[in-house]
Order: sequence, then C-alpha cells, then structure tokens
Amino acid sequence: MTTGALRVELLRAAARTPRPWKNGGGLTTEIAVYPPGAALDAFDWRVSTAEVGVDGPFSQFPGIDRTLAVLDGVGMTLVIGSEPPVHLTSASAPFAFAADRPTNARLTDGRITDLNIMTRRGVWRHTVERIDVTSRHAFSPKGTPWLVYCHRGAVSVSDATETHLVSPGDAVLGTGEKIEITTKNSSVLYVIEFHRV
Repeated sequence: MTTGALRVELLRAAARTPRPWKNGGGLTTEIAVYPPGAALDAFDWRVSTAEVGVDGPFSQFPGIDRTLAVLDGVGMTLVIGSEPPVHLTSASAPFAFAADRPTNARLTDGRITDLNIMTRRGVWRHTVERIDVTSRHAFSPKGTPWLVYCHRGAVSVSDATETHLVSPGDAVLGTGEKIEITTKNSSVLYVIEFHRV
C-alpha cells in the first residue's frame, strides 16, 4: 500500500490461498506483501500465517528480519544458530530474530499456526504488538503503513474516513494516522507498524 491507495483496506481471510513454504516443509498463507505481488525473494515487507506440522528447519531469507507469534497450538521451541533454545506459546510476546540465520523448530505437542512478519533489512523495519481489546482501543501509528490482524473475536476498525468490520483471520491494512478499534466482546489483535529506514 502506498499513500495514494485506500486509507483503510480490508483483507478477508476467505480470499487467501495457502502455498508451500520456500523450503517445502509446510504451508504459508500470505496476508499482505509489498511491493504488491512480490515473490518470496523480492519483497520489502510481508505478513503471513504458517502451519507447522512437523519438526524441522525454517526457510532462510537473506537480508530479512522476522517476527513470529504463535497463534494456535501448544507451542514450539526455536533453535537459532548456536543461541539457547527459545520456547514460544500463544501466550508469548512476538519474538524477533534474523530470518537469514539457520533456524530449526521443535513442536511441543502437535501442529501449530503462527503469524510471521518480515522486512528487508536496511530498507524497512517493523514493530509488532499483541493487544487484548475488551471494548475500545485507540492508537496513533508511528509507522505507515500499518496492519491490524484479528486473531480472536470480532472488531470494528476505523480511521477518519472509513470503518470496517473485521472477523477472525481478517486483517486491515491502512495509512490513516488515528485509528479506533471497538469490540462488543473480548478480542485478540496483532498490530503491526512498518517504518522506512
């Protein structure tokens, strides 16, 4: 999305098609990518979900920084290079690491689904925050564009000109400067902001 595009764009989960991982070890479902339509070796930033069903290596992406959050499943342990193992569950904060380092995953107890955010180092950087919303949440993004991914619940996402109703698995991509999120029940969201370097 560029500043000339829609200020708020709804990205429905039903419109996505899962595809094999870069290394063929699982399935990835792209939520948004920039430039639009960019291949796995050519994006500046990318947001996706992935299904991990077996232990094994992650795909490596040269020059890419990555943040991962476990959405569903018991959890997994990441072994990144020679660093100590990192155990992640759905209660863990989003975890940032370099996507060009050798990374292996060990599932704790069965299949998991995760959320992946990647940016090209030296061109873009990103921040990711998990937010529990019980009624209303307002924020002023410091980066643009931004993306709100709805994991659980249902919310309304509004800027000064548009409002979208967002269901689980849907996302909203925007450039608005003041955002309001409302829900009638408890909802879990991931708020991603992109920053040009």
